Order: sequence, then structure tokens, then C-alpha cells
Amino acid sequence: MPIPYVDTIARVNYSEIDQMGVVYHARYAVWLDVARTEYLRQAGMSYRELEATGLFLVVGDLTMRYHRPARYDDVVNVRCWVRELASRRVTFAYRLTHAERGTLLVTAETRMLSLNHQFEPTRLPAGVAALLHVTPDPA
Repeated sequence: MPIPYVDTIARVNYSEIDQMGVVYHARYAVWLDVARTEYLRQAGMSYRELEATGLFLVVGDLTMRYHRPARYDDVVNVRCWVRELASRRVTFAYRLTHAERGTLLVTAETRMLSLNHQFEPTRLPAGVAALLHVTPDPA
């Protein structure tokens, strides 16, 4: 059964904030990676298994829009889904919200390129593409 999206949770620890007391911008990219790999796992294939097929999914493009900051000890919900699927690319979208208040913190997107182990562009194998279901942006 296809999964429309995956939610992961991150609690902001002290090492993730900057001098202004908000989450350092690069930390969000780590949370996106965690959510994306969890999406793959719940869809039926861990990233380790994906690499064993001879495929890498590498970030070709990353965009983030910051709406509100997360702060120390906040609980952040990271929702991840597949926005677009092409023969050599998959686009994941993300919506990060304050888990307790529901406040929108960040929206993001990663365009992942399909490469073989020689780092050459390659088509997504049919078995991998079958796990990735495009979902309209969930509210």
C-alpha cells in the first residue's frame, strides 16, 4: 500500500542553536535527510538497500523557506512526501511545524538525482520507482 507521507520528530537540542537562540539553518537539512530516509524505509527499502542495488540518490537541488524559527527544546514535526517523480529524478517536499502548536516553521524541497556507482546519471530502477508515490501537497 502506498504511503502518502512520513512524519518524523526532532527535539531541538542545545548544540543545534546559534548565538541568536534559534536553530542554525544547516541543521534543517539534516532533519530533511532523516525524514527522507525514513520515507524510503517505510515505503519498503532502506537507503542501505537502495545503494546495494547500484543506485545513489544525491541532492541536486535544495530549497528551504524559513517562516518562523525553532528554538531550544522545541519539538519539530518533519513531514516528507514525494512531490514529483521522473525517470532520473525524484523530488521530495517537506513541511516542518512546531509539533505542539502546529506553527509552520519551514517548507523545503530536495531534488534527488539518480546516479550509478560510477556517479553517472541513470534511470530509477522500476522496483524503486514503484515505491515512490507522488502525493499532492498535504495541508
